[in-house]
Amino acid sequence: MYDFHVHSSFSGDCKYTMENMLKGALKKGVKQICFTDHLDFEYGNDLIDFVFDTNDYFKEINRLKYNYKGIIDVLSGVEIGMQPHLADKKKEFIKTHDFDFVIMSIHTAKGQSIHEGTFFKNKNVKDVYYEYYQELLFCINALMDFDVIGHINLIERHEDFMERTLELKEYSDIIETVLKRIIDLGKGIEINTSGIRYGIGSFHPNTDILKLYRSLGGEIITFGSDAHKPEDVCAYYKEAIELLKSIGYRYIAIYKNRKPQFIKIE
Repeated sequence: MYDFHVHSSFSGDCKYTMENMLKGALKKGVKQICFTDHLDFEYGNDLIDFVFDTNDYFKEINRLKYNYKGIIDVLSGVEIGMQPHLADKKKEFIKTHDFDFVIMSIHTAKGQSIHEGTFFKNKNVKDVYYEYYQELLFCINALMDFDVIGHINLIERHEDFMERTLELKEYSDIIETVLKRIIDLGKGIEINTSGIRYGIGSFHPNTDILKLYRSLGGEIITFGSDAHKPEDVCAYYKEAIELLKSIGYRYIAIYKNRKPQFIKIE
């Protein structure tokens, strides 16, 4: 098992240390764990900075690599919370640090928080979807130096802010444009199992988007639990792999030194 979206106390929304999270992974037989802590400037209405001290971060990564060598492979990553006007700042951060893996996510769209619900106010549901995916496309083109897009349909985690969620056919043109751009850039997406934990009844992305990505030629897909607690590391791994297999995916991707390696789905 491999988990390429794990948080620790280096993220502002997680209280567990890297070693706490790693021990949770060991209980489940995880082979590789990649810590992808938040780097999110100007987050939400309160302008909370989700940042971490990179010297301390890499010091702890290296300590765990040494102490757990031969037991579990510990990798360094970051979840870049992207906003268009921060592109240069984020590019410089990525360029000056030797991460194994970079997730790009958006948690704020049009300068408004998704988590806090601000983004959804005074919008009909179709506008929510189109504005969100247009912002995501803009961020992809502004940054480009990333490996996969995190929880690509994040707005559906916050479905309580909408009167309903849309069927894929109602926004297929914009999501297809986004997925084609990801594929054209040689990047990927993740299957993020936190949707189950948040009670929406599906992974991020949902099955329809996973099928569309595959049909468009998408091959790079990583597994991520988006864990913020040790017990959530690699949650629903087997179910996610079975779903990917049923759709026709043959491999999942793992990363080291920003290079994908492909693990055959058995």
